[in-house]
Amino acid sequence: MKKCNLKMSGLGICIMIGLMVLGNCVGNGMKRFADKDRYVTVKGLAEREVMANKVVWPLPFNCVGNNLEELYNEVEKSKSTILTFLQKNGITTDEIVLSAPKVTDREAQSYTPDNLKYRYQVESVITIISMQVEKVMQLMNSQADLMKQGVAIGEDYRYQTQFDFTLLNELKPEMIEEATRNARAVAQKFADDSKSELGGIRQASQGQFSITSDQNTPQLKKIRVVTTVDYFLK
Repeated sequence: MKKCNLKMSGLGICIMIGLMVLGNCVGNGMKRFADKDRYVTVKGLAEREVMANKVVWPLPFNCVGNNLEELYNEVEKSKSTILTFLQKNGITTDEIVLSAPKVTDREAQSYTPDNLKYRYQVESVITIISMQVEKVMQLMNSQADLMKQGVAIGEDYRYQTQFDFTLLNELKPEMIEEATRNARAVAQKFADDSKSELGGIRQASQGQFSITSDQNTPQLKKIRVVTTVDYFLK
């Protein structure tokens, strides 16, 4: 009878120990499950202001008259003057694009004003595509020199100077690293304020890079990227 009681007593102890271990495992599992559900979502920003490294500068000019042969000679003279001006100031032939002249017969249009003085208008465009941004900007400020030589560069909304930045891929790794670092700093501050411990990354997404510029300074480009990161909290 005593042996039976000893066996039952030993069995009870084993069951009790088993239940304690099971309870501890379940408790730890529930804690880990709860920890997985605790996270914070933060955003990190990185910005750069850079100078454009490419410029497209169109130079449209018009000639009007009643004799096409004379107009052709006038267009060729203006074109030669512009090319001499550009090459004299360091623009190479590889950076210059010439377009074919466009002739408009004003009398052939649907509406012809009664006081039409010149029948023909010839429009031509010389476009500079260059990586010498600062040099081209200096020339843009020197267009008065062309006017002194009898060439009037027209102002046309169809031909706008364009500044571009083509080296974005070189900046991407550094900017993404900075944005991620800034995001972690924000998450760490949140963890400190909430008396939590910051864990690893649960999920991260990189926003799109944007390149913008101000209307008054189109040659200056602002590059911006925002990353969104989820961090676990313990």
